[in-house]
Amino acid sequence: MNMIHNKSTIDVALFNHIDINLYPLFIAIYEQKNISKAAQILCISQSAASHALQRLRQHLDDDLFVRAGSKMLPTPFAEQIYQPIKTALFSIQNISKQKQKFDPSLIHTLKIAVHDEIEPIIFPQLINHFQKLKLNIQFLSSKLDRKNVVADLASQQVDFIIDLEQNYGDKVQYQSLVQDHFVVCTQQSEMNSELYFASAHIGVSSRRTGLLLEDIHLNRKQFSRQVFLRCQHYSTALQVLAQHPDAMLTIPKQILKHMHIDPNVNIYAHPIELPTLDMGIYWHKDLQENSRNDFLRSEIMKIFA
Repeated sequence: MNMIHNKSTIDVALFNHIDINLYPLFIAIYEQKNISKAAQILCISQSAASHALQRLRQHLDDDLFVRAGSKMLPTPFAEQIYQPIKTALFSIQNISKQKQKFDPSLIHTLKIAVHDEIEPIIFPQLINHFQKLKLNIQFLSSKLDRKNVVADLASQQVDFIIDLEQNYGDKVQYQSLVQDHFVVCTQQSEMNSELYFASAHIGVSSRRTGLLLEDIHLNRKQFSRQVFLRCQHYSTALQVLAQHPDAMLTIPKQILKHMHIDPNVNIYAHPIELPTLDMGIYWHKDLQENSRNDFLRSEIMKIFA
Protein backbone atom coordinates (compact mmCIF):
# COMPACT_ATOMS: atom_id res chain seq x y z
CA MET A 1 0.00 0.00 0.00
CA ASN A 2 1.28 3.46 -0.91
CA MET A 3 1.67 5.96 1.91
CA ILE A 4 2.02 9.73 2.07
CA HIS A 5 5.28 10.52 3.83
CA ASN A 6 5.82 13.73 5.78
CA LYS A 7 9.43 14.93 5.66
CA SER A 8 11.01 18.06 7.02
CA THR A 9 13.34 18.31 3.99
CA ILE A 10 12.60 18.12 0.26
CA ASP A 11 14.18 15.26 -1.69
CA VAL A 12 15.16 17.34 -4.74
CA ALA A 13 16.44 14.32 -6.64
CA LEU A 14 12.96 12.77 -6.53
CA PHE A 15 11.62 15.56 -8.76
CA ASN A 16 13.69 14.28 -11.68
CA HIS A 17 11.10 11.50 -11.92
CA ILE A 18 7.96 13.61 -11.36
CA ASP A 19 5.89 15.15 -14.16
CA ILE A 20 3.83 17.82 -12.39
CA ASN A 21 1.55 18.13 -15.45
CA LEU A 22 0.03 14.76 -14.56
CA TYR A 23 -1.50 16.06 -11.34
CA PRO A 24 -4.01 18.55 -12.80
CA LEU A 25 -5.29 15.59 -14.84
CA PHE A 26 -5.66 13.57 -11.64
CA ILE A 27 -7.72 16.39 -10.07
CA ALA A 28 -9.88 16.78 -13.19
CA ILE A 29 -10.67 13.04 -13.41
CA TYR A 30 -11.35 12.87 -9.68
CA GLU A 31 -13.83 15.77 -9.80
CA GLN A 32 -15.52 14.93 -13.10
CA LYS A 33 -15.47 11.13 -12.65
CA ASN A 34 -15.05 10.99 -16.41
CA ILE A 35 -11.84 10.96 -18.42
CA SER A 36 -13.30 12.57 -21.56
CA LYS A 37 -14.67 15.53 -19.54
CA ALA A 38 -11.31 15.86 -17.80
CA ALA A 39 -9.61 15.95 -21.21
CA GLN A 40 -11.99 18.70 -22.36
CA ILE A 41 -11.20 20.84 -19.32
CA LEU A 42 -7.45 20.48 -19.95
CA CYS A 43 -7.86 21.00 -23.73
CA ILE A 44 -6.17 17.71 -24.61
CA SER A 45 -7.39 14.67 -26.51
CA GLN A 46 -8.96 11.73 -24.68
CA SER A 47 -6.12 9.54 -25.96
CA ALA A 48 -3.53 11.90 -24.46
CA ALA A 49 -5.44 11.93 -21.17
CA SER A 50 -5.54 8.12 -21.10
CA HIS A 51 -1.79 7.85 -21.73
CA ALA A 52 -1.06 10.47 -19.06
CA LEU A 53 -3.24 8.62 -16.54
CA GLN A 54 -1.36 5.40 -17.27
CA ARG A 55 1.97 7.15 -16.60
CA LEU A 56 0.66 8.52 -13.29
CA ARG A 57 -0.59 5.06 -12.31
CA GLN A 58 2.87 3.63 -12.93
CA HIS A 59 4.56 6.45 -11.03
CA LEU A 60 2.28 6.14 -7.98
CA ASP A 61 1.96 2.33 -8.24
CA ASP A 62 -1.82 2.45 -7.88
CA ASP A 63 -4.79 2.18 -10.26
CA LEU A 64 -6.09 5.52 -8.90
CA PHE A 65 -9.45 5.12 -10.70
CA VAL A 66 -11.62 2.14 -11.54
CA ARG A 67 -14.37 2.16 -14.12
CA ALA A 68 -17.94 1.71 -12.87
CA GLY A 69 -20.34 2.02 -15.78
CA SER A 70 -19.73 5.42 -17.35
CA LYS A 71 -17.89 6.76 -14.29
CA MET A 72 -14.27 6.65 -13.13
CA LEU A 73 -14.33 6.17 -9.36
CA PRO A 74 -11.29 6.84 -7.13
CA THR A 75 -9.44 4.09 -5.31
CA PRO A 76 -8.85 4.46 -1.54
CA PHE A 77 -5.36 5.76 -2.28
CA ALA A 78 -6.74 8.34 -4.72
CA GLU A 79 -9.17 9.46 -2.02
CA GLN A 80 -6.22 9.84 0.36
CA ILE A 81 -4.05 11.96 -1.94
CA TYR A 82 -6.76 14.14 -3.58
CA GLN A 83 -6.77 16.99 -1.06
CA PRO A 84 -2.95 17.21 -0.61
CA ILE A 85 -2.50 17.33 -4.40
CA LYS A 86 -5.20 19.98 -4.84
CA THR A 87 -3.72 22.08 -2.03
CA ALA A 88 -0.25 21.84 -3.58
CA LEU A 89 -1.54 22.85 -7.01
CA PHE A 90 -3.39 25.83 -5.52
CA SER A 91 -0.14 26.91 -3.83
CA ILE A 92 1.80 26.69 -7.10
CA GLN A 93 -0.98 28.53 -8.92
CA ASN A 94 -1.01 31.36 -6.37
CA ILE A 95 2.78 31.77 -6.60
CA SER A 96 2.50 32.06 -10.38
CA LYS A 97 -0.29 34.65 -10.09
CA GLN A 98 1.86 36.91 -7.94
CA LYS A 99 4.24 37.56 -10.83
CA GLN A 100 1.78 37.40 -13.70
CA LYS A 101 -0.56 40.05 -15.03
CA PHE A 102 -3.46 38.60 -16.95
CA ASP A 103 -3.38 39.41 -20.67
CA PRO A 104 -6.97 39.75 -22.02
CA SER A 105 -5.72 39.25 -25.58
CA LEU A 106 -5.29 35.57 -24.68
CA ILE A 107 -9.09 35.20 -24.51
CA HIS A 108 -10.38 33.68 -27.75
CA THR A 109 -13.89 32.55 -26.81
CA LEU A 110 -16.71 33.57 -24.49
CA LYS A 111 -19.33 30.85 -23.98
CA ILE A 112 -22.60 31.75 -22.29
CA ALA A 113 -25.69 29.59 -21.78
CA VAL A 114 -28.83 31.70 -21.72
CA HIS A 115 -32.57 31.30 -22.22
CA ASP A 116 -33.37 32.32 -25.80
CA GLU A 117 -35.88 34.95 -24.62
CA ILE A 118 -33.15 36.62 -22.55
CA GLU A 119 -30.50 36.42 -25.30
CA PRO A 120 -31.60 39.70 -27.04
CA ILE A 121 -31.25 41.58 -23.73
CA ILE A 122 -27.69 40.35 -23.18
CA PHE A 123 -25.76 39.68 -26.38
CA PRO A 124 -26.03 42.96 -28.35
CA GLN A 125 -24.68 44.91 -25.36
CA LEU A 126 -22.11 42.23 -24.53
CA ILE A 127 -20.66 42.12 -28.06
CA ASN A 128 -20.59 45.91 -28.32
CA HIS A 129 -18.73 46.19 -25.00
CA PHE A 130 -15.99 43.67 -25.85
CA GLN A 131 -15.51 45.04 -29.36
CA LYS A 132 -14.72 48.42 -27.77
CA LEU A 133 -11.96 46.63 -25.86
CA LYS A 134 -10.60 45.49 -29.24
CA LEU A 135 -10.46 41.85 -28.20
CA ASN A 136 -10.67 39.21 -30.89
CA ILE A 137 -13.28 37.03 -29.15
CA GLN A 138 -15.63 34.48 -30.65
CA PHE A 139 -18.97 34.70 -28.84
CA LEU A 140 -20.89 31.46 -28.35
CA SER A 141 -24.48 31.47 -27.08
CA SER A 142 -26.06 28.13 -26.20
CA LYS A 143 -29.47 27.11 -24.92
CA LEU A 144 -29.74 27.05 -21.15
CA ASP A 145 -30.13 23.57 -19.65
CA ARG A 146 -30.98 24.10 -15.99
CA LYS A 147 -30.56 20.40 -15.16
CA ASN A 148 -26.87 20.49 -16.11
CA VAL A 149 -25.82 23.97 -14.97
CA VAL A 150 -23.33 22.80 -12.31
CA ALA A 151 -21.73 20.18 -14.58
CA ASP A 152 -21.53 22.57 -17.55
CA LEU A 153 -19.83 25.26 -15.46
CA ALA A 154 -17.49 22.81 -13.71
CA SER A 155 -16.36 21.23 -16.99
CA GLN A 156 -16.14 24.69 -18.59
CA GLN A 157 -18.48 23.69 -21.39
CA VAL A 158 -19.74 27.22 -20.77
CA ASP A 159 -18.01 30.11 -19.01
CA PHE A 160 -21.17 31.59 -17.51
CA ILE A 161 -24.90 31.09 -17.15
CA ILE A 162 -27.21 34.09 -17.42
CA ASP A 163 -30.63 33.36 -15.98
CA LEU A 164 -33.30 34.51 -13.58
CA GLU A 165 -32.25 34.07 -9.97
CA GLN A 166 -32.26 30.35 -9.12
CA ASN A 167 -30.83 28.09 -6.44
CA TYR A 168 -28.16 26.07 -8.22
CA GLY A 169 -26.44 24.93 -5.02
CA ASP A 170 -23.33 25.95 -3.11
CA LYS A 171 -20.93 25.18 -5.99
CA VAL A 172 -22.33 28.03 -8.09
CA GLN A 173 -21.82 31.75 -7.46
CA TYR A 174 -24.36 34.42 -8.48
CA GLN A 175 -24.36 38.17 -9.10
CA SER A 176 -27.43 40.18 -10.11
CA LEU A 177 -27.18 42.08 -13.43
CA VAL A 178 -30.65 43.33 -14.33
CA GLN A 179 -33.88 43.88 -12.43
CA ASP A 180 -37.17 43.59 -14.27
CA HIS A 181 -40.89 43.48 -13.61
CA PHE A 182 -44.00 42.11 -15.29
CA VAL A 183 -46.28 44.22 -17.46
CA VAL A 184 -49.52 43.25 -19.24
CA CYS A 185 -50.14 43.44 -22.99
CA THR A 186 -53.67 43.43 -24.42
CA GLN A 187 -55.85 45.15 -27.00
CA GLN A 188 -58.34 46.06 -24.28
CA SER A 189 -58.64 49.79 -23.61
CA GLU A 190 -58.32 49.62 -19.83
CA MET A 191 -56.71 47.48 -17.14
CA ASN A 192 -57.71 46.49 -13.64
CA SER A 193 -57.59 43.33 -11.54
CA GLU A 194 -61.21 42.40 -12.31
CA LEU A 195 -60.60 42.53 -16.08
CA TYR A 196 -57.29 40.75 -15.69
CA PHE A 197 -58.75 37.68 -14.00
CA ALA A 198 -61.86 37.62 -16.20
CA SER A 199 -59.79 37.49 -19.40
CA ALA A 200 -58.19 34.56 -21.23
CA HIS A 201 -54.40 34.56 -20.98
CA ILE A 202 -51.43 33.51 -23.07
CA GLY A 203 -48.59 31.90 -21.13
CA VAL A 204 -44.99 31.43 -22.22
CA SER A 205 -42.65 28.69 -20.99
CA SER A 206 -40.01 26.40 -22.47
CA ARG A 207 -41.14 23.67 -20.05
CA ARG A 208 -43.89 21.25 -20.99
CA THR A 209 -45.54 21.27 -17.59
CA GLY A 210 -45.47 23.17 -14.33
CA LEU A 211 -46.71 26.54 -13.22
CA LEU A 212 -45.63 29.64 -15.10
CA LEU A 213 -43.49 32.03 -13.05
CA GLU A 214 -46.20 34.68 -12.85
CA ASP A 215 -48.75 32.06 -11.76
CA ILE A 216 -46.47 30.96 -8.92
CA HIS A 217 -46.55 34.52 -7.59
CA LEU A 218 -50.30 34.91 -8.22
CA ASN A 219 -51.09 31.63 -6.48
CA ARG A 220 -49.20 32.80 -3.39
CA LYS A 221 -51.63 35.72 -3.27
CA GLN A 222 -54.59 33.32 -3.69
CA PHE A 223 -55.24 34.35 -7.32
CA SER A 224 -55.69 32.16 -10.38
CA ARG A 225 -56.31 32.84 -14.06
CA GLN A 226 -57.31 30.99 -17.23
CA VAL A 227 -54.47 30.25 -19.68
CA PHE A 228 -55.92 29.30 -23.07
CA LEU A 229 -52.55 29.07 -24.83
CA ARG A 230 -49.18 27.97 -23.49
CA CYS A 231 -46.41 28.52 -26.05
CA GLN A 232 -42.61 28.56 -26.04
CA HIS A 233 -41.82 32.09 -27.22
CA TYR A 234 -43.04 35.60 -26.45
CA SER A 235 -42.84 36.48 -30.17
CA THR A 236 -45.47 33.80 -30.84
CA ALA A 237 -47.58 35.04 -27.93
CA LEU A 238 -47.56 38.63 -29.25
CA GLN A 239 -48.64 37.48 -32.71
CA VAL A 240 -51.56 35.53 -31.23
CA LEU A 241 -52.39 38.49 -28.99
CA ALA A 242 -52.78 40.70 -32.08
CA GLN A 243 -55.45 38.28 -33.34
CA HIS A 244 -57.42 38.03 -30.07
CA PRO A 245 -58.72 41.43 -28.84
CA ASP A 246 -59.73 40.19 -25.40
CA ALA A 247 -56.64 38.10 -24.62
CA MET A 248 -53.84 39.16 -22.25
CA LEU A 249 -50.11 38.43 -22.07
CA THR A 250 -48.03 38.92 -18.93
CA ILE A 251 -44.41 39.56 -19.93
CA PRO A 252 -41.17 40.96 -18.38
CA LYS A 253 -40.73 44.56 -19.52
CA GLN A 254 -37.07 44.14 -20.53
CA ILE A 255 -37.98 41.29 -22.88
CA LEU A 256 -40.88 43.27 -24.35
CA LYS A 257 -38.48 46.08 -25.34
CA HIS A 258 -36.88 43.77 -27.88
CA MET A 259 -40.12 42.47 -29.43
CA HIS A 260 -42.33 43.63 -32.29
CA ILE A 261 -45.59 44.94 -30.85
CA ASP A 262 -48.76 45.31 -32.91
CA PRO A 263 -50.03 48.94 -32.97
CA ASN A 264 -53.36 47.82 -31.47
CA VAL A 265 -51.70 46.30 -28.41
CA ASN A 266 -51.59 48.38 -25.24
CA ILE A 267 -49.07 47.98 -22.40
CA TYR A 268 -50.17 48.31 -18.79
CA ALA A 269 -48.64 48.03 -15.37
CA HIS A 270 -49.61 44.72 -13.79
CA PRO A 271 -52.76 45.18 -11.65
CA ILE A 272 -51.36 42.88 -8.96
CA GLU A 273 -48.13 43.76 -7.15
CA LEU A 274 -45.67 41.01 -8.14
CA PRO A 275 -42.05 40.56 -6.98
CA THR A 276 -39.20 42.12 -8.94
CA LEU A 277 -37.47 39.74 -11.34
CA ASP A 278 -33.71 39.44 -10.81
CA MET A 279 -31.58 38.27 -13.71
CA GLY A 280 -27.91 37.62 -13.18
CA ILE A 281 -24.69 35.83 -14.00
CA TYR A 282 -23.60 32.46 -12.59
CA TRP A 283 -20.12 30.94 -12.47
CA HIS A 284 -18.51 27.95 -10.77
CA LYS A 285 -17.14 28.55 -7.28
CA ASP A 286 -13.81 26.87 -8.14
CA LEU A 287 -13.20 29.55 -10.80
CA GLN A 288 -13.75 32.46 -8.42
CA GLU A 289 -10.01 33.31 -8.42
CA ASN A 290 -9.33 32.27 -12.02
CA SER A 291 -7.82 35.30 -13.82
CA ARG A 292 -9.64 34.70 -17.11
CA ASN A 293 -12.98 34.10 -15.44
CA ASP A 294 -12.51 37.08 -13.15
CA PHE A 295 -11.70 39.44 -16.05
CA LEU A 296 -14.67 38.32 -18.16
CA ARG A 297 -17.02 38.40 -15.18
CA SER A 298 -16.00 41.91 -14.16
CA GLU A 299 -16.38 43.22 -17.72
CA ILE A 300 -19.87 41.70 -18.05
CA MET A 301 -20.87 43.28 -14.75
CA LYS A 302 -19.65 46.67 -16.01
CA ILE A 303 -22.13 46.46 -18.90
CA PHE A 304 -25.12 46.34 -16.58
CA ALA A 305 -23.78 48.43 -13.69
